Amino acid sequence: MTLKRRMRIVDDSEKNNNDNSPLSSFIRVAFASDDIQHVNQHFGSAKSLVIYKVNPDETQLLEVAEFNYSNHDDNEDKLAEKIEILENCVAVYSQAVGSSATQKLLLVGVQPVKVHDDAEINVLLEYLQEEMMQGPSTWLAKAISSQMNPDKNRFAEMDVEKWDE
Repeated sequence: MTLKRRMRIVDDSEKNNNDNSPLSSFIRVAFASDDIQHVNQHFGSAKSLVIYKVNPDETQLLEVAEFNYSNHDDNEDKLAEKIEILENCVAVYSQAVGSSATQKLLLVGVQPVKVHDDAEINVLLEYLQEEMMQGPSTWLAKAISSQMNPDKNRFAEMDVEKWDE
């Protein structure tokens, strides 16, 4: 497997986001798809990965990566390339994901999410936004907090208190 084509949408709005509240943060999620509208692929053999940024108020397509396959591809090589594409993503939605891929995804902080055949990406994005507003599940709460910039003054209050050991 080789990367065939990769389209990135240029967006620097996240760099200018100084609000550190969890609801203002964007997370990145990916979808295994062959038509950019439905989750209809197994992660390991996905023809393309579609990456969005999401917060409770908006979603934006960031990237689409398409892959070429050969019958002689090594399974581990194609996983490595796909996992590299998922840098900074918190989850990948697919029809299925193998145990080796699951382990590798979790090691880099990407939560694999299995969905039913031909789930619509826009509907999944809406569900994700709703979950972000109403109180995220454990994995999503962890993902949101990992995306937040730490408060640079978080230890200043302790310093003012002059802790003694």
